[in-house]
Parts: sequence; C-alpha cells; structure tokens
Amino acid sequence: MDECEEKKRKIKENLERITASLPAGVTLLAATKTVPAEYINYAASLGLHVIGENRVNELLEKYGSLDREKLDIQFIGKLQTNKVKYIIDKVSLIHSVDSVKLAEEISRRALAMGKVMPVLVEVNIGGEESKGGVPPEETEEFVREIAALKGITVRGLMTIPPKCENTDKNIAYYQKIRKIFVDISAQNVDNVSMSILSAGMSGDWQNAVKCGSTMVRIGSAIFGERTYVNK
Repeated sequence: MDECEEKKRKIKENLERITASLPAGVTLLAATKTVPAEYINYAASLGLHVIGENRVNELLEKYGSLDREKLDIQFIGKLQTNKVKYIIDKVSLIHSVDSVKLAEEISRRALAMGKVMPVLVEVNIGGEESKGGVPPEETEEFVREIAALKGITVRGLMTIPPKCENTDKNIAYYQKIRKIFVDISAQNVDNVSMSILSAGMSGDWQNAVKCGSTMVRIGSAIFGERTYVNK
C-alpha cells in the first residue's frame, strides 16, 4: 500500500470512529488547515459534509479543487478586515468575529452581494492575550451591537479554551461558554438565533460535547498531525 492509500485508510478509520462517537445534533466540522484538497475530497466521499479553513490564502488556493457539491465550507481562523472580500462569496459561516470593525466589513461586503452572512462571535474564554476573541463579560453587549448590522446574522458563539492538562479545568471553560450561550439565547435578541456553539477540538472535543457544544472542530484526529510550512 503506497503512502497515499495508507493516508486515506487512516482518514477513513478516524472518521468512522469519531462519527460513531458523536451524539445526535452535534455537527462535525473537519479543520482542514494544511490538508490537501485530495484528502478533503476523499473525506467528503465518505460522508464528511462540513469543513473549516483557517487561512484566507490557503482557502483561495484550494477552493477550485474542492468538491463544493458535497462540502459546506466555513471560515474558522483569524480574519483581517481587508481579506473579507476574498471569502464573502465562498463560505457559509464565519466563526471568528471579535470586533465591530470586522462585523461592519462583513456586513458591507455581504450587502454589496445581496446576501446575509451568518457569523459566530469568538469569545476569549480564558482571557489569553495571545488569542483573539471578545472578553466573556462583554459578549452579550457585543452580540447586541453587531446584531443591529444589516447583512449579517448572529448564529452563536465560538471559543478556543487555554490548553489544559487538567480535565476539570478544561471542562470548566466549556461550562462557562455554555452558560454565556444559554444566557444570551434567553434574551431573544433580534437577528440572533444562538443555534451554534462551536467548541471543542481534536484533544478535548468529548469534554466540549458533554458541556453542550453543538459543533466540534476536529483536524489532526481525522487527518493526522499537521505539517506546517512557513510562508
């Protein structure tokens, strides 16, 4: 078996294992940073539906080669305002909205296309300086502010908690984001559906699901460890 076939065999095994473990109502998003289109399309042939790209340039490079009839492409990485124009017509959901300036640009570009772009608000649940995201205590106010913009609709929250060796601490972060999610849902804010809580990755998605995550973003647990190339 050559390297490509062996890679595909592992992808198939990983997908089958993860999908069998996911509860009903939880969406599997495959995080596809650095993953070639060939392997993404193979996963799509096995039933994978939702993928998330982290980098605008990489998404643009792959876009023409992706099986877009089978794949729902979303954007999950840090997004600069000057790059919104490149992806506004290529993704179905933007996970990483953490500033009014970014929300306004998404709104402007979406309106110019005659569409409404669903977005998630990224919450910096651990208060880490190295990560983007809205502070937890400011999340509801931020959601209300951007929900007033035309051209976007707020579908929920996304978070990336600090890396934790301690399982209880990891779960505590997910419980915290779940509480914020539920509290905002209860407010019935116009243009806010709060239907998606995007939380949990390859190393801790089970904890996130236990705490109420409705979407998990899994990369290396499907495609193997990533090979990063500095550009």
